[in-house]
Amino acid sequence: MYAVFQTGGKQFRAEPGDRIRVPSLEAEPGETITFERVLVASNGSDVSIGAPLVDGASVTAEVVRHGRDKKVVVFRRKRRKGYRRKKGHRQGFTEVRVSQVVL
Repeated sequence: MYAVFQTGGKQFRAEPGDRIRVPSLEAEPGETITFERVLVASNGSDVSIGAPLVDGASVTAEVVRHGRDKKVVVFRRKRRKGYRRKKGHRQGFTEVRVSQVVL
């Protein structure tokens, strides 16, 4: 049983028991959240594809923790001009544990 859901402008494949890093959510660790925007759902034999969403399907998950990813270095330069800029970025994430996929 799995589902493909959308949150934060990205799509994720989820099965019960999976730990997934999604873009930052406003929820405390230990809270239960539900993702309603399910695009594809399967119970093992049947696959339901939404147009654009699957009716009545949802993914329930528990917030495990919040964190920040590894640093990505953005370096800009222009040749022969002495122009250099170095900037770092760390994207925030929320790690969730999928507890249930409802079709």
